[in-house]
Amino acid sequence: MPYQAPSNTALIIVDVQNDFCPGGKLAVSEGDRIIPLINEIKSDFELCILTQDWHPADHKSFASNHEGGEAFTSIEMPYGEQILWPNHCVQNSYGAAFRADLKIEDSDLVLKKGTNPDIDSYSGFYENDQKTQPRFTSGKSLTQTLKDHGITQVIFCGLAYDFCVGWHALDAVKEGFEAIVIKDACRSIAMPLENDKHTTETTMDEQLAKANIKVINAANLPNILKI
Repeated sequence: MPYQAPSNTALIIVDVQNDFCPGGKLAVSEGDRIIPLINEIKSDFELCILTQDWHPADHKSFASNHEGGEAFTSIEMPYGEQILWPNHCVQNSYGAAFRADLKIEDSDLVLKKGTNPDIDSYSGFYENDQKTQPRFTSGKSLTQTLKDHGITQVIFCGLAYDFCVGWHALDAVKEGFEAIVIKDACRSIAMPLENDKHTTETTMDEQLAKANIKVINAANLPNILKI
């Protein structure tokens, strides 16, 4: 780096918000340490999209909105299993804002997700029901916006690798894009899984490998993009 990514390639920066960084309400360990690397990477892409968790206070993924609910336990929702989270990224709160040290340009696009109180939304392609699509203020979906820009390959980084970043990459492949995850520009929650030696991070590693999604470090990106 620096280099110029091909015009058919976009960078999607996932949820680099105050609540997901140290001191936040759903902090990912070392979540702030990826920001200098993301800033370096993003200068090389013509199209950068930032996703932003943007929950109403009554969001059903919050443990506080379920009687007796405990954070980091799971319940069944109409769309499937839902992990209950601490209240985080509430609309217009400090925690929902992007980190101040994340470089954002006027040309960057922002997609707010998780705005429906009844459905969680790890991915900007589909909410967790795998049917509903978050929309830009233009009214377009993420898939349509990428296609309008001639994008066929999408690079992902941000927070957290084992949830929102990974789900974005998996959905991107389902939508017909090639997906690459820059793992050293991510951090994981790495929750232990009950009665299993795995964590949510190792499980996501397996899911991405099964979907033939490349997981690389930033130093390898120019080689992968054949620059």
